Amino acid sequence: MLLYRLLISLFAAAVLLRHGSSRLSVPDPQKGPHVWLHGASNGELASVRPVLERLIESRPDRRWLVTANTETGRDMVAGWNLPGVSARLAPVDLQRVTRKVLREWSVTAHISLEAEIWAHRFLQCPGPVILLGARMSEGTARGWGRVPGLARRVLGRVGFASAQDAASMSRLNALGLPETARGPVVDLKAFYAPPTVSPPAEFRRESTWLAASTHEGEEATVLAAHLAARASEPDLRLILAPRHPRRAAEVRAMAEDLGLTVAQRSLGETDGTVYLADTMGEMALWYAAAGRVFVGGTMTDRGGHTPYEPAAFGAALIHGPDVRNFRAAYARLAGFGAAIAVTGTDDLVQALTTLADPAEQARMGDLARETLRPEAGLETICDKIAGTLEPG
Repeated sequence: MLLYRLLISLFAAAVLLRHGSSRLSVPDPQKGPHVWLHGASNGELASVRPVLERLIESRPDRRWLVTANTETGRDMVAGWNLPGVSARLAPVDLQRVTRKVLREWSVTAHISLEAEIWAHRFLQCPGPVILLGARMSEGTARGWGRVPGLARRVLGRVGFASAQDAASMSRLNALGLPETARGPVVDLKAFYAPPTVSPPAEFRRESTWLAASTHEGEEATVLAAHLAARASEPDLRLILAPRHPRRAAEVRAMAEDLGLTVAQRSLGETDGTVYLADTMGEMALWYAAAGRVFVGGTMTDRGGHTPYEPAAFGAALIHGPDVRNFRAAYARLAGFGAAIAVTGTDDLVQALTTLADPAEQARMGDLARETLRPEAGLETICDKIAGTLEPG
């Protein structure tokens, strides 16, 4: 424990240099007992929203303290306007700071998401500790393995754990997670429910493809493939949604240099063989508009973005080789032939051509959606959480 306290103190010093004293407390405590739910940032917290909403619906009297390591994560949760939920920046896991938060917010239980395993929060929480969508990589497991006593104590406090893949669950068990705490393997992102949206009428789903959340280095491949694929499919239209909309001018110039016409969403333009979706918060529109989706971040060193959201819309999936952020999900897709893996422009052109037939698009989209269906349903997970929060 001494080593952990030393390391967390060094980490806290670095955080305080960057953020000031905002991470040494959780201000404006609300009256009454709270369940403390913590996720690193937007992705983790967005994935748990369906669970949180179901738990609030079943127990509207329960209060929640939801914390994030980032201001954007905190603001996102605050914007949900869920009853009984207070969104705050997470405190650093110093012993005194954690004890103060637990006391001032009358914390009765702690739920932590994915890789957020913090020793003082787990050990000092007066009630049940729950780990959801747990992710334990080989490297992180080796780190915890250097302090086996601490790992057993911390994980021994967990009353219920669901892991997002079987390998993570196996590593957690080896480090000290009680067998009685072992729950189903479920990636919370699999609970994504597509909203009802109406994409612009000019898009015909069967002749539209989407390059979603692309990064620098990917757009050149995407645009070259689009140009080549249009030789055999002249009506093909591309929706190109860069991960960072601020790169819109750069991406537009790349397309126009190839002789492609561009319509830019932020400028209100509509006519173009490439539709540059350079706005925030509208990805559901583009998933609904496209029958084929290339998942960005998979041809770079970013680890790939989620396949769950496009699959939920019934889109046929295409991705590059770098899928480590969702390794288990992409392995399942590969095992069932439910996605097409590509390595470059030629492969991407071939994938687009293979999926040009609307019937093949629909078949692959349905297969991806079925393949990524979670092992346990939302209701089952929520029942397990409720049973741990209220034993007996």
